[in-house]
This record gives sequence, structure tokens and C-alpha cells, in this order.
Amino acid sequence: MDDLRDKYIDLIGKAADESALEDLRVQAVGKKGEISLQMRELGKMSPEERQLMGPKLNALKDEINAALGAKKAALADAALNERLQAEWLDVTLPGRTRRVGSIHPVSQVWEECTAIFADMGFAVAEGPQVETDWYNFDALNIPGHHPARAEMDTFYMHRAEGDERPPHVLRTHTSPVQIRSMEAGGAPTRIICPGRVYRADYDQTHTPMFHQVEGLAIDKDISMANLKWVLEEFFSAYFGRSVKTRFRASHFPFTEPSAEVDIQCQWKDGSVTVGEGDDWLEVLGSGMVHPKVLQAGGIDPNEWQGFAFGMGIDRIAMLKYGIPDLRAFFDSDLRWLRHYGFASLDMPTLHGGLSR
Repeated sequence: MDDLRDKYIDLIGKAADESALEDLRVQAVGKKGEISLQMRELGKMSPEERQLMGPKLNALKDEINAALGAKKAALADAALNERLQAEWLDVTLPGRTRRVGSIHPVSQVWEECTAIFADMGFAVAEGPQVETDWYNFDALNIPGHHPARAEMDTFYMHRAEGDERPPHVLRTHTSPVQIRSMEAGGAPTRIICPGRVYRADYDQTHTPMFHQVEGLAIDKDISMANLKWVLEEFFSAYFGRSVKTRFRASHFPFTEPSAEVDIQCQWKDGSVTVGEGDDWLEVLGSGMVHPKVLQAGGIDPNEWQGFAFGMGIDRIAMLKYGIPDLRAFFDSDLRWLRHYGFASLDMPTLHGGLSR
């Protein structure tokens, strides 16, 4: 037993790495190791011999295990010291820069619109993106034969076979939120409805999903003059300069009278500058809320009247920040996002100036 002890203490002391040390552990105290085999022989001994040899074998096993543990710790310390000698770090060097995310232009313009209209007393209203046929079309005085209700323009939800109810739709505008707001709060009211909308269209200036902000103001003496003032104030604040508007007669089922609104601009070398020049650019549709729409929202059109308007958030973001293609908004290209995105601490505000 003394020879066995001396043998393994010597080999453990000479072990050069943890792999060699593990091999020695298996040879000595593994299941088929020499010390383990000696301990199995205890069953063949007499009680007197077991009483003598048992404690000696256990002490030997404990001593070998302790030597293995001490050598393993010594090897780890030596490896660490060697690594510390080989590696170095200049703590005076500047830290590594970490890329941070940026605010998407759509999110930025959404916040700008909310801030400007809030300053004029408009609250923000929200509603579901999957709408009933009634809220999306019927309540807005859109007849059944209107082209907007065709499947080539609108995404319809699937109905189970035999279900004859009108199918739900992915909302084609945020106007249903106006109906829900009128139902919930009545009149007077002054709200904007920003959100995602969906239409079956895809090209340089159209995408299947895009963003709109619509406005609604209802009171007893509201007129088109109020609408014109609100829009000119909005565009002047948004573009950071005085912007003139031009109203052109048009037709929308949910407003009467209706008007397309153009803003003053100048085209030069393929780019547009808003707020100067003699050209005009169409940006939104608007008008006085149709009496049938007021009735659908539970408001008496003989007592109340109001105006509504709607514009694309993505479109006005393109105008302000010089973004040429609407499809790039949704490509998730990090290079594009870093170029057109906003740092979280560098977002324009109503108080700090909305122009970038």
C-alpha cells in the first residue's frame, strides 16, 4: 500500500496538464483503478483483516484525491499566470463604440404630427386594425358598388363556409376610428387618428401596409375656414416655414363638400422644396363631415357639424426628409435606417424645433 501511495503521489507531481492528471485519476481511483480494486478485495477478508485494512485504504483514497485536487488547482493557476504574462491590455485606450438603434422616420413623423395637433387641442384616438364591414364602409357612407370595396383594393378576412355575414377587412383608412370615437364620446370632439392601414397596392409610392393620420373636429359652428387654418398651421409647424394651401373641389363619400388640398412648393432638379415657389403638390383629402356619417356616429347633424381630413404619414415623411421610395420604409435595411433614422436623444420636438 505504501508503494501504491508513493507511485501515484510521484506521478501526480509530475503531471504536465489536466489531461494527464485525469488519466492518473482513472488509473488510481476510477471504477477499475488500482485502489478501487484493492477496496473490492475487502469482501474476501476476515472481519479482523477488514477492520485493519479498511481505514488504511480509505485514507489512501482520500490522500490521492486530495493530491489530485491540489495538482489540478496548481495547473489552473499556472495556466492563468501564463495567460496573464502573454496577454496585455492598454487601459488608456478609448472604449469600443457600441452601435445603438435609431428612431424610424415613420415613428418620428408620427410623434411630430401628434405633438403639433396636440398643441392645437386635438386628442389621439385609436382603434382595431381588423374592422367590420360596417365601420370601414357603411358607417362612412361608402355605397356597396364603390370601387374601394372591391377585392382588388381591399384585404378581406376569410369566412367559414356557410357564414353569410359580411367579412371583416384590414382597415383601408383610420376613418373607422372616427366613428368609434363619436359613438363613445359624442360631440363636441377634436381628435386625430394615426395608425396602420392596408390596401392592395405596391409600387414606388404605394405599399400594402402604410400609415395615415386623420383628423376630426365637431362643434356647432365649425366651417371650412377652420379646416384651412388648422391645416396651414400644421404644415407651417411641420416644415418649419410658412406654407400656403390650395383647396380644389373633389368628392369623397364621407364628406360634403369635399376638397383635395395642395401645398405650395417648388420643383427643381427632380427635388421638391415645400413652402416656396409657384408649384403645388397634392397631399391630402378633406371636407365637412357628411350628415350620414354624423348619424352613424350617433350625432345629430341638425345640431352639430365638423370637418375631417386624412394624409399619409409616410408621404409627408418622404417630403420632409427627402426619401425617394416608399418601399424602402419597410425593407429593414440597416444602412437605410442609419442614414434616415433619428438618434433617440436627437428627435425634433415642437419646443426644440421640428426641422432637422
